[in-house]
This record gives sequence, structure tokens and C-alpha cells, in this order.
Amino acid sequence: MPADSAIEGVNDSKKISEKKREIIFETITSEAIAWSVGLSHQDEIDEINILNATKKAVARALKALEIKPDIILLDALTGIDTKGIPQEGIVRGDARVYSIACGSIIAKVIRDRMMREYDEMYPGYGFSEHKGYGTAKHIQAVRENGTCEIHRKSFVKNFI
Repeated sequence: MPADSAIEGVNDSKKISEKKREIIFETITSEAIAWSVGLSHQDEIDEINILNATKKAVARALKALEIKPDIILLDALTGIDTKGIPQEGIVRGDARVYSIACGSIIAKVIRDRMMREYDEMYPGYGFSEHKGYGTAKHIQAVRENGTCEIHRKSFVKNFI
């Protein structure tokens, strides 16, 4: 983000309504010097665990950036392959650091949009409601319908 950026309402994405996040997302992505998203899919998460898959996703996002940052600030995460760019993990960073909060909003909006698409592809699971989190409704839908290809085996093994 530009040094003088001060988008109203930027905060930890979990503390902002979905509607407000969508609006702020548009402002962040249009104002950002550069932004990118890295993904890890369910098979990779099952294979190397969610923490290591998250680290790989962050490294993918960094690699895709057109402009490389001077430092990488992360929400309580360290040990990323940053190709030599200094990094700092900040506990509760999404609530304490403006640029991390912006990244949190981007990530949450992208994930929510993906979940809405998955809801259309895999009806009956309620992905647009629970966004893939392990709510009672989601667990019940898996019990009733079985798994679909986007479910992590490590997620469903405890209740099917």
C-alpha cells in the first residue's frame, strides 16, 4: 500500500461485514502499489498440513507480485521462502498493522468469492453460507451428501 494510504474501515477482515469487505476490497485493490493472491488446494493441505500449505501460498503470492516489497509483514507467520526479502511475523497483525489488515481483506474476499462459486458447483453443502468452515450445518451436509472434491480429507476424517 502507498505510505499515505488510509482507507476508511480497514481492519481485521473478521471484524468487517461481508458487504463492507467487498467495498473496501475494491478500494484496496485499486489503490495498492501491487497485490497478489497465492492459493493452496485441498490435496496439498492434506499432504503437508495447513501451516506449510499457507507458507507455500504466501511464497506463491510474493512470486506473482509485479513489484517486490522492501519487507514482508505477516500475521503471526514466519519461515516463508521470501527469496531474501526481510520478513516479520506480527501476532494479531491483521488487527494491528494496516497493510496486514488490507491483505486480510483481500484474502477473505477472494476466498468468499471462491466459496460462492463452489456453492454453485457443489449444491447441497452450503458453501456460500459457511464459506467452507466447519460449522454444524457444513458437517451435517457432509454426513448427508458425502464429500466432494474440494473437501480436505484431513477436515472430514473426524466426522464421517
